Amino acid sequence: MRESAKRAICIGEAIVELARGGDGRFALASAGDTFNTAIYLARAGVPVAFASALGDDPFSDTIVSLAKAEGIDTDLILRAPGRLPALALADADMKGERRTHYWRDAAPAGELFELPQWSRIAESLLGARLIYFSGITLSLYSNAGLGRFLAAVELARGSGAKIAFDGNFRPRAWHGDLTRTRTVFAEALKRVDIALPAYDDEAVLWGDPSPEATIERLQAFGINEIVVKNGPNSALVASPGERDAVPVPEVVVPVDPTAAGDGFNAGYLAARLFGRNPMEAATAAHKLAGQVIRHRGAIVPRMGAAVH
Repeated sequence: MRESAKRAICIGEAIVELARGGDGRFALASAGDTFNTAIYLARAGVPVAFASALGDDPFSDTIVSLAKAEGIDTDLILRAPGRLPALALADADMKGERRTHYWRDAAPAGELFELPQWSRIAESLLGARLIYFSGITLSLYSNAGLGRFLAAVELARGSGAKIAFDGNFRPRAWHGDLTRTRTVFAEALKRVDIALPAYDDEAVLWGDPSPEATIERLQAFGINEIVVKNGPNSALVASPGERDAVPVPEVVVPVDPTAAGDGFNAGYLAARLFGRNPMEAATAAHKLAGQVIRHRGAIVPRMGAAVH
């Protein structure tokens, strides 16, 4: 397969989201951190597939239809008969800050590498150009599923795939078990080529005192390309022989910060796949994240989501 013909594969969970709007009513949407990134990669012109498991219900059908409409390959979305996708309810607290409640324990996405067709997913990774997953992806799987997933990632990396990872640490997803979280993350990081962490997450999980400390810790795992997101501040980019801060081109007051990191990751990875250097890619990533936070919800209207 020609390198240009190979696709990126984003792995994780797509969920049904009910979000309360300014009028007090709830609107139905689809979301999920790696699913959001897959959509923005596809909009940037990157051939991309999404790997997950859903039910055979109408809500799962809607998620698959959205993926197809966005140009995402859906052949790696397994369907589990009689099952339902995860549900998220997004609301605001008394201070107006977004809070999200999840119902996901019975969703099939967590069994992606234990369902009868799991080997088809693992085999597909061998032909990928890029594999992208997050800490939320890792939180879904049992130890058996994690073993299969990480083994497949290692084989794919040996076959030439680049592995990109955003820690995206959510304590509730790990039931507060920091020891298990760190152990699983450490195993994943041994297989990563491009790390895209958010500094706030790394500080909570690892106690990093600064973005520079995050860079040094990740470099100890042998990761050569690292971009530390730091909210409205500069992103710190480290690649072989280079380390520099890439400022946000324009500071935007967010309408909704949801999926800012997912958009950033897509903007960065798309730019890198199209041959731009890490510093240029970080600037493109800032621009896409800035577009995302100007709109409510994870997925912005198509006219506002182009990556150039």
